[in-house]
Amino acid sequence: MSSPRKLTPQEEARLAQVRANFQERRKVSESLEGIGVRVGVYSGKGGVGKTTVATNLAVTLAAQDNDVALFDCDIDCPNVTRVLRISEGPVQNGEKLVPPSRFGVKVMSMAFFQANEDEAIVWRGPMIHNAINQFLHSTEWGDPDYMVVDLPPGTSDAPLTVMQTLNLDGFVIVTTPHELAVLDAKRSINMIKKMNLKVFGVVENLSGGVFGTGGGKALAEEMELPFLGALTMSAEYTNSRGPASLESDEVAAEFKVITDNLKVQIEASKK
Repeated sequence: MSSPRKLTPQEEARLAQVRANFQERRKVSESLEGIGVRVGVYSGKGGVGKTTVATNLAVTLAAQDNDVALFDCDIDCPNVTRVLRISEGPVQNGEKLVPPSRFGVKVMSMAFFQANEDEAIVWRGPMIHNAINQFLHSTEWGDPDYMVVDLPPGTSDAPLTVMQTLNLDGFVIVTTPHELAVLDAKRSINMIKKMNLKVFGVVENLSGGVFGTGGGKALAEEMELPFLGALTMSAEYTNSRGPASLESDEVAAEFKVITDNLKVQIEASKK
């Protein structure tokens, strides 16, 4: 009987990479196993208000007596900490990081690890991939009812990494009424569909005034998706105290509508 063929250095390297990837996925899976529902907040275009929607959605869910985690996956431009007005970073507990909490929401963000808030993070795809995986398996998330994930914009490497790694239950798509924002939101929906993942629905942000209205609802109808609600322009979003939904009854009411509609879609997806 002949002895097994010796692997070439290239084959050994590929095998070692496969083993490393498996161990990484296992660690991530173990870290996330206590999380209830994972909701990605996403759009193909930056600047449409993903972070605004993600943070206010998270604090609205927390105000409804849910245990909520908020994961800022926008490695290049992490802004969740600014919206939440949170400065204290995570605490080391053995090999794990315990995320800080603000307004009842546990928060993890690349912003905690920047020397200066206005520092430019210039990383290629593999570094972003490694950072996201490191955050996922080194954070002590606990057992939250919801994890809200603020995704990076676009349809390329960074959001693809999040989709492939986090095993999200579904997505909230954010758009403004503007034609180009709607087009990019449509592209992001088509990307999600190619990944065979779920879209919970569409939110129209910056609705009314000079931006017009109706683009988000029209997109939802065209793509045969639920329209979760609209967020009108409000001066409360410019306050320096925290999320607008905690400062304005009108904004809070709009996010309650979106949250209630989202819960309906989450329950429907379980059937």
